[in-house]
Amino acid sequence: MRLIRVIGLLAMLLSVPLPALAQSTPEAASPAAASGDFAGLIDISGRSLYLECHGTGSPTVVLVAGYRSSARYWSDDLLQPDAPRTMVLPAVAESTRVCAYDRPGTYASIGEEILPSRSDPIAQPRNAPEVVAELHTLLQTAGVPGPYVLAGHSLGGFISRLYASTYPEEVVGVVLVDAFSERLETLLPPERWEALVQLNRDFGTDTVVPIPGYGDVETIGYGADNAVMRETAAAMPLPPLPLAVLAHGQPFALPEDAQGFTSEELESFLSAANEDLATLVPSARYFVASESGHDIHQDQPELVSEAVRQMVAGVRNPAAWYGLNSCCAE
Repeated sequence: MRLIRVIGLLAMLLSVPLPALAQSTPEAASPAAASGDFAGLIDISGRSLYLECHGTGSPTVVLVAGYRSSARYWSDDLLQPDAPRTMVLPAVAESTRVCAYDRPGTYASIGEEILPSRSDPIAQPRNAPEVVAELHTLLQTAGVPGPYVLAGHSLGGFISRLYASTYPEEVVGVVLVDAFSERLETLLPPERWEALVQLNRDFGTDTVVPIPGYGDVETIGYGADNAVMRETAAAMPLPPLPLAVLAHGQPFALPEDAQGFTSEELESFLSAANEDLATLVPSARYFVASESGHDIHQDQPELVSEAVRQMVAGVRNPAAWYGLNSCCAE
């Protein structure tokens, strides 16, 4: 069965029978993620989450993948597996400690091969606050040292912002990679927002589907946690920390029946939402990845790696961050 990349910030939907799954379950490991190379399972309340950490130095970068996407999107070249490029996780590990993890129900694909999450499955659906609490428990249980720079793609950017507002004392920088934003809801006229929600539901974002041989695919309702984010951000807005926002430059391909959206209309709203995120704190950095679609970390991994490296340098020396003219350079 093939996987369809869903537009609108952006789920991946299991639509027809999956091809054979690549089964490779890592062995459980004792918490040892504070230093050295680590790749294994961490027990949290009787179930296991896959965590991978490399590099040395502070702050620790925590990579948070997009909806239904595993940590392989940060570590593996899924587009050019036969001639792999240096991806974000190993590139960042050259300058500081960096970790990525698999949420339950996520996966990655290389051609027709589906690589399911290395974490234990759980019953779906769930919500963003549960994901934030799970990540916090994982980092604390595994002994991953703070403070953290959170780098999140798509829904992972939303989760990173919610984490930063929930645990502000732990977070010193945020990189948003074509991130979903609750503020998109208020940027669209109400009827167009409802159309966008329905468009995503038509593609299955809110539907629980089993991954054969694994369990439920990750399912979080599209826009379902917008009110939670608004309330949390109002109570604890981001402090004036380093913030980088990366936006896609290549438009999404829309189906013929797209709830009345044209590509131009949708792209104008998505661009406005990304620009709006760059207003969350003073002196945020905003950059359009002109050669990338939604998966900037796969299309142009060097841009994301450079943005994170600049963020780390800015946390270590604030003058270096606030003296930058732009977010990142190839």
